[in-house]
Amino acid sequence: MKVTVENKKGLNKDVKVFVDKKTMNSYMDEKYEEIKSSVNLKGFRPGKVPKEILRRQFGKAVFSEVLDKVLKDTSTKALEENKIKPAGQPKLDLKTYGEDKDLEYIISVTELPKVEVKSIENIKFDEYTVKIDPKEADKRISDIAKNQPNFKEAKNETKAKLGDLVIFNYTATVDEKTFKGNEGKNTQLTLGKDLFLKGFDNQLVGVKKGDKKTVEAVLPENFPEKDLVNKKAKFVCEILTIKNPEEVKINDEFAKNLGAKDLNDLKSLISKQINDEYKNSLDRLSKNQILREIEKFKVSEIPENLIEEEVKILSQGMNEEDAKNSKKNFEEIAKKRIKVGLILNEFGDQNKIKVTEQELQMEVQKQIRMMPGQEKMVMDFYQKNPSAVASLRGTVYEDKIINLIKEKAKSNKKEISKTEAEKILKESQEQNNKTISKDSNKEKKIPVKKAEAKKSPPKKAKIKNSPKKTKKVSKK
Repeated sequence: MKVTVENKKGLNKDVKVFVDKKTMNSYMDEKYEEIKSSVNLKGFRPGKVPKEILRRQFGKAVFSEVLDKVLKDTSTKALEENKIKPAGQPKLDLKTYGEDKDLEYIISVTELPKVEVKSIENIKFDEYTVKIDPKEADKRISDIAKNQPNFKEAKNETKAKLGDLVIFNYTATVDEKTFKGNEGKNTQLTLGKDLFLKGFDNQLVGVKKGDKKTVEAVLPENFPEKDLVNKKAKFVCEILTIKNPEEVKINDEFAKNLGAKDLNDLKSLISKQINDEYKNSLDRLSKNQILREIEKFKVSEIPENLIEEEVKILSQGMNEEDAKNSKKNFEEIAKKRIKVGLILNEFGDQNKIKVTEQELQMEVQKQIRMMPGQEKMVMDFYQKNPSAVASLRGTVYEDKIINLIKEKAKSNKKEISKTEAEKILKESQEQNNKTISKDSNKEKKIPVKKAEAKKSPPKKAKIKNSPKKTKKVSKK
């Protein structure tokens, strides 16, 4: 194989590949030997069909298969040996080909620009840890305790009041007639929460254990018996027990009921929980700070085909006129996004960052946990949509790169209070809103929401895998 590289313009290159007739014939002979044992032709024993007969019968099909294999192998090898990383899919143009002929073709390719990533180690960013005041953990534990009230049985003559737990049996009628589901046993209501029927609770205020009380209430819109919706029902209630709320004691026993070893352990767990709530948001600020610094890096040239592809993505859902008016602004967004993606990809390549199947599955499980009650639907979605899984792989890959950058770059470590964290996050949100508003005023009718939603740089799969694929051969 002979390879010649010609620079056309900037990042555009023509790579001429020449494979001599003798090499092509050897590929053909190998293929004939491979199929000989499986061919059954009348008058010949299996495996004994002469090559000339095979050529007459299957020559075109064999050549087509061999040509595809040679093109795939030689084009990939030609690009790799010349250290050319394609930005998008290369195009192949066949000049000479055929049985018992030399193969000559041209790979037209736009090369990824050379990217310098040494400066990444000089990036400065803020890295936050939130110091949680013990009072914050105590307050959170107190709130938990308030939402888990204990009740103790009241004395026989005690009248029920708001906040008490009333346990009762009931039978209900509408227009003196019973209906399906008109009975309830050991029904429990905390008076004042109004969780049963509107206005029901208040009518039980003042009842005592052993009382019978008739309560009237309108059946709701979602009542199963549709012909009874919005009709007034009478509930004859037999009061079984009244319980008074009892203040929950915050002690080791309380902590153990929540899964902690003791109260001190619960306080530590709650402090960590509060810290994590802020850490995720603050980590995003650090990541955005790093990405903004990377945007300042210089890249000699951005491949036009990548810009066009990204602009198409940004323009999705827009009519032709809006897309035209927005093109200039979208090109600027696309250039920044692609530049950041190229730099991150190069940094990932140089540091041999990979995403394992285990890491990918962990991310899938994370996405599933974020949708409680819809786990099966989310799992089915990822099983049926390989592109969605590929997108997750890109997310994990990018996160691993950012984490490594954080290790190598210069972090400004800051320990802040919960109040300071809230202030920083609020100011960041206000700044983002101003930026969005400013961008939306640059060009009329630009769907800012759509542009902002795709803030992450191009995924590795888009760029990294492209050398392995080629557009359909142009057989001239």
